[in-house]
Amino acid sequence: MNKIFPQKLKRGDEIRVIVSSRSLSLLSEETKEIANQRLSELGLKVTFGKHVMENDEFLSSSIESRIEDLHEAFLDKKVKAVFTVLGGFNANQLLRYIDWGIIRNNPKIFCGYSDVTALNWAIYHKTGLVNYSGPHYSTFGQKLYFDYTLNYLKKCLFSEEEFSILPSDSWSDDAWYENQEDRNLIKNNGYLVINEGEAAGTILGGNLCTLNLLQGTEYFPDLSNTILFIEDDELTSPETFDRDLQSLIHQPGFNGVKGIAIGRFQKVSNMTNEKLIKIIKTKRELDNIPVIANVDFGHTSPLITFPIGGEAKIMIKSEGSEIKKVKH
Repeated sequence: MNKIFPQKLKRGDEIRVIVSSRSLSLLSEETKEIANQRLSELGLKVTFGKHVMENDEFLSSSIESRIEDLHEAFLDKKVKAVFTVLGGFNANQLLRYIDWGIIRNNPKIFCGYSDVTALNWAIYHKTGLVNYSGPHYSTFGQKLYFDYTLNYLKKCLFSEEEFSILPSDSWSDDAWYENQEDRNLIKNNGYLVINEGEAAGTILGGNLCTLNLLQGTEYFPDLSNTILFIEDDELTSPETFDRDLQSLIHQPGFNGVKGIAIGRFQKVSNMTNEKLIKIIKTKRELDNIPVIANVDFGHTSPLITFPIGGEAKIMIKSEGSEIKKVKH
């Protein structure tokens, strides 16, 4: 595959916000005001797709509306990056309707996570465009404790420099969008080392249950020489994560996976370090590859931005581990 790396952002650039899943109308005015102000402080001009406020019985909008806004965002020469509003459940509805030539011929930053994983993987596989698992537009509306998230977004989207991913000092799993002031920080004890080792490869990853929707389709990328970054949301549990991971392991070419980084689980999942270690250790396919967990991405805060199709090297040791980006 010929990879396409989009141009990095700079002050004065325009970004376009589109709906891939859930509607912009779900966000509070406070969240939107904070998001707009924070993006403005980065020197970015924010514009919105024509259909972002549409809201149907699925808290989303029609396939036609979402496709139109996606295509227009990539075709508009003034737009340098495309951010999704929110996650949800239905981004994979769009795949058969996307004109992949529009994206391939107009490469630019595309960023989102959660349900957007379906688009992240498909865009990379169909076009070679390196795109990003990172904050939604809505994520920028988080008033407090956003520095770590913002720092890693700037490292990945504004700079060409290689960087290492270090654990945050603290994290949270609260509904900040319901009460911006009532936040509960939890001390971060660092990465959980499950299997030691070193590996380098192409980054693929995102929300596990969403990427598994692509199994057996034309949108599922080649797993050769890859480092997987996987996470799951509040709907997961140790049992469902176990079977979803096993399903991924059963995919053709999984033996090309060189290492795995697992994002932090939400508290409601009831996943513990002990349960996660047991899940990983019961899978002989993972015996000889490095595996690290409690990395700052997924559905807790803060979160890193990482490139789908970029390159990473992981060095996992019990006395100290490092995830280093090589090309993004």
